[in-house]
Amino acid sequence: MTPSTTSVAELVELVAPGRVAVLSGAGLSTESGIPDYRGPTGRARRAEPMTYQRFVGSAEARQRYWARSHVGWRQIGTARPNAGHRAVAELERRGLLAGIVTQNVDGLHQAAGARRVIELHGGLDRVVCLSCRERTPRAELERRLREANPGWEASGRINPDGDAVLTDEQVAGFRVVGCAGCGGVLKPDVVFFGENVPRPRVDECFAVVGGARALLVLGSSLAIRSGLRFVTKAAALGIPIAIVNQGPTGGDADATLTLNAPLGTTLTDLAARLESAC
Repeated sequence: MTPSTTSVAELVELVAPGRVAVLSGAGLSTESGIPDYRGPTGRARRAEPMTYQRFVGSAEARQRYWARSHVGWRQIGTARPNAGHRAVAELERRGLLAGIVTQNVDGLHQAAGARRVIELHGGLDRVVCLSCRERTPRAELERRLREANPGWEASGRINPDGDAVLTDEQVAGFRVVGCAGCGGVLKPDVVFFGENVPRPRVDECFAVVGGARALLVLGSSLAIRSGLRFVTKAAALGIPIAIVNQGPTGGDADATLTLNAPLGTTLTDLAARLESAC
């Protein structure tokens, strides 16, 4: 489905005055080859995401996670921003945005050139030691995992969290490495299911939304409270809300405007119309 001329025109009216907060979800990154959970690319998937409790409580769970993530990183780590990310970065460059809150962990907003990005759920491009709390680049961990697993090769369908579906036999021979500094358990610097987003980060996101003139939701089904709470807050404050997503969302009832449309073409059209209107 393509957006109607009227809908995009209404979106231009909403964004043109500026001070717009963006809330982005997995649907914005599907055109970069990263699957989502609930959109068109995710409906046929039955991925069971890793929980924080399983990860910290089981060496076997950590082996499975890192084996699968090591394979999945080949796709996530090489993904490139798509037209939607570039359009959002362009809106920021023109001074129209109050800030970007993203539920995504792929770093593609920043790769497209966006500067004020709050990663609500963290980023897969770094890892954290659960003992000494040191954060290190994911690229360094990947190098160490290759050295620890010479000759190990596996492939499988990539899941939305950046890991791959592997068999027990594929996972069994994989060796996990610990923190290079203290030997502690390494975890991707992302918020797992069952883990809380740090309160200061949540407060920063609320501040961006609360200080905005409008909220623009991009590619999020708003099916979980993590993202929906910001829409609920905007609605309570009387802030206009526009949602661009493929499929219905949990925030549609509070929205001023909804577009069921592809993100890349819609946002490219929005940026072009705003430029011509200047």
